[in-house]
Amino acid sequence: MTRAPLRPLIRASSLIALSVAALNTPAFAQPKEPSTAQVDAWWGHVEAIANDGNDGRFAGSPAFDRAGDYVVGQLKKLGVKPAGANGSYFQPVELVEQRFDQSASTAVLKRPSGDVVLSVPQDLYYRGSSPMPPSIDAPLVFAGYGLSIPEAGYDDFKDIDVKGKIVVVLSGGPSTISGALKSDARSERGRLLAARGALGMIAISTPKQTEIKWERQVGISSQPSMYLAEAAMRDVSVPFLSANLSSEKAVTLFDGSGHSFAELSALADASKPVPVFDLPGRLAATVVAASKPVHGKNIVAVLLGRDARLKSDYLVLSAHLDGYGIGAPIKGDTIYNGAFDNAIGVASLLEAAKSLSANKVKLKRSVLFAIVTAEEKGLLGSRYFASHPTVPAKSIIANINLDMPLPIFKLTSITPIGYEESTMGDDAKAVGAAMGLPVVPDPKPDRNVFIRSDQYSFIKQGIPALFLKYGFAVGTPEEKIEADWRANIYHSPQDDLNQPVMKAEGVKLTDYLIALTRRIADAPDRPHWNADSYFKRFAK
Repeated sequence: MTRAPLRPLIRASSLIALSVAALNTPAFAQPKEPSTAQVDAWWGHVEAIANDGNDGRFAGSPAFDRAGDYVVGQLKKLGVKPAGANGSYFQPVELVEQRFDQSASTAVLKRPSGDVVLSVPQDLYYRGSSPMPPSIDAPLVFAGYGLSIPEAGYDDFKDIDVKGKIVVVLSGGPSTISGALKSDARSERGRLLAARGALGMIAISTPKQTEIKWERQVGISSQPSMYLAEAAMRDVSVPFLSANLSSEKAVTLFDGSGHSFAELSALADASKPVPVFDLPGRLAATVVAASKPVHGKNIVAVLLGRDARLKSDYLVLSAHLDGYGIGAPIKGDTIYNGAFDNAIGVASLLEAAKSLSANKVKLKRSVLFAIVTAEEKGLLGSRYFASHPTVPAKSIIANINLDMPLPIFKLTSITPIGYEESTMGDDAKAVGAAMGLPVVPDPKPDRNVFIRSDQYSFIKQGIPALFLKYGFAVGTPEEKIEADWRANIYHSPQDDLNQPVMKAEGVKLTDYLIALTRRIADAPDRPHWNADSYFKRFAK
């Protein structure tokens, strides 16, 4: 395949300047304030989905099914037709649950200076979306950021031998490479390393780049992992160790290597080149885990278009319904309600379905509503749907995904992740200009959001996609508000119905989604990848 050339890279300082300029442009009016009825209807869906009675909607659980029945009931009321399997609203997704007994598992750093016993899960925890080996004893190698991006002339693995070893990787990436390329390379790490003979991977985050506090990560580690039952759809087909190590114990890992964790963290935090080298000693580990089949399901519905020719094209609107279920207690609460992550996203899809179905001017193209499962387990539901669509694969023209929109500050701009990659970016900008919502770049591209939600499953099938986020700029109060939410509420029981929420701002994003859907569905031409997009290669 001919590789698409890379566009000139924009430095982070330039992006910040562009963001601030866009936010302060007088030409943009304020978005329209929604009515009380709109706000009440939208929040009513959130309450119905994220209440304690749905126990956090763990994929494949009766609680997920209860929430799913509510969603299907709403779609039926709206007259949005089923588009799942066998004439139903549901598409079965067969999964395998892998539940780790962290406290029964072990990890020992076998070093020349003496063994260091790591406490599992307090120092290191196991978590992976592929089968794990029950035991392992292998040498360690540090692979820097763990990125292989030939298109950018960058490969952390080219000067090291990973065969038969456990590879240690650090968060971040070089500033000279776009966030989209780095994100894609991270998604391929496990597959690439296994193909080169590596036995596993340990991920470390610098203290500055840690998004969820380590103590909360340890609590979440009690949750089971999942992978698709269809072996051909897994990232890694052989047993492959996957673990996360605390930054505190990472200090010990690098002792005697000629490099310190503090030195490497400083380089990573500045997005500078990081060396690669063998680490002294080995990791000896035992992983105690039990597996069982899980019967998951996606919800798929369709609003048929009016145009005789274009109605056979489908624009997919997606949001995940699953959450973390019941987990380790935090502040005395064990229900991980997932109100913002992602009951809000599903509520917005339901309100979009209401608006689009009630409008007297029907869309030219058809719209599929894909409310998917097991996003929290590695985008599994959307991966299955994108690979096994319930409509002809070539008829899917684009995807717009909603996941964890955060109505915790005023919606004054939009960041549609991926807008630089396809003609959908022009649509996003045009709709934003009309609604008083300028499009601004992703302020934190190294956070990997490009690969962390369901739009990526469609992108890997060659389908242009956008992931809608509230815009903000680095150095603003909004940045701090967002960072505080991620640090204290994200993936915790406190993401519930009692947290502060600016409901009207949530409806404004829904209105933007509706307008963007209408523009793309009624356009004379399908969206397509830009000529210089890296992701053009996935198009069939």
